[in-house]
Amino acid sequence: MKKITQDAGRKALGEFAPAFAHYNDDILFGENWNDPDLDLKTRCLVTVVTLMASGVTDSSLLFHLKNAKEHGVTKKELAAAITHAAFYAGWPKAWAVFNMAKDIWTDEDEKAQRAAHENAMPFPIGAPNDGFKQYFSGKSYLAPISREQVGIFNVTFEPACRNNWHIHHAKKGGGQILICVAGRGYYQEWGREAVEMRPGDVVNIPAGVKHWHGAAKDNWFSHLAIEVPGEEPANEWLEPVAEEDYNLLP
Repeated sequence: MKKITQDAGRKALGEFAPAFAHYNDDILFGENWNDPDLDLKTRCLVTVVTLMASGVTDSSLLFHLKNAKEHGVTKKELAAAITHAAFYAGWPKAWAVFNMAKDIWTDEDEKAQRAAHENAMPFPIGAPNDGFKQYFSGKSYLAPISREQVGIFNVTFEPACRNNWHIHHAKKGGGQILICVAGRGYYQEWGREAVEMRPGDVVNIPAGVKHWHGAAKDNWFSHLAIEVPGEEPANEWLEPVAEEDYNLLP
């Protein structure tokens, strides 16, 4: 886990209130923020919600909103957390947080992240995968790479997007091969732990195996999907990946 360091207390109050500066820099942002029992991303969200509940909407909240984004909190996650907290902490407080947050999580940021992801791989992101959107949680994109001999498609998932559990059926042969070409994501077979996928990682999926694949919560993810030839191939789409199970993945 990345170590958090802070010297704002000493810079602002080192001479006027040295004990307070010590507690701020060494205890609050030292020991507490670096406690490994809670990951930094979750800690950032907890802090933002706590400040919101306390009615703190000054530079402290602005700092912690920026810190949350820096440590992987997405716009969707922040919006969901603040909306949930609004029912308990107060609607006007949520409005105040959103008015600050929307200037930090901007559409330009998302466009820049998508562009950076596309530039990191030799294949295009392609068009929105609208033909299969009912089987995906979030937005995905599809770019045909080859339709001859075997089908090869570059499938791209926005952060937190994943497809439903599904099975590739075939009387003989069949299945699929996944090759990660950019970003970070996961592949999971039914009854097994999820496997992280990074560029260069390859997964062989035999016919008849129930599985899903998709992006990590804070990363775009692209893989080549190679259709293995088989007799009478067919796809069976099943239930979405449980939100509580997906959220346990790092």
